[in-house]
Amino acid sequence: VQLQASGGGLVQPGGSLRLSCQPSERTFSWVATAWFRRAPGKEREFVASINWRGSSKNYRNSVKGRFTISRNNTIKNTVYLRMDNLKPEDTAVYFCATTQRLRYGDSPPEFSLWGQGTQVTVSS
Repeated sequence: VQLQASGGGLVQPGGSLRLSCQPSERTFSWVATAWFRRAPGKEREFVASINWRGSSKNYRNSVKGRFTISRNNTIKNTVYLRMDNLKPEDTAVYFCATTQRLRYGDSPPEFSLWGQGTQVTVSS
């Protein structure tokens, strides 16, 4: 199984993007999916996560109120990250990852399957 992340691009400050994360197999199940990002010269950091039911969502403080994570289990178990009011500091490669752990947090080692990443650049 592979995760396919897409939707990145170049956008001006204040703009919006929607990232998608889709497994290569329709029947793949997971406990939770998260988005992480890595900016140039920085460590990978947690952005948001959502559980299978969509009943539990978590965000890093700097994106609360601007980013929305959601999932559509009828479309190949796709997870989305809607990003509004983007800022230059949101520029990074964004990765999606899944975990089978029943209890998980925001640490990368807790997520075992990773997508290839999609570049988001916020610049005027």
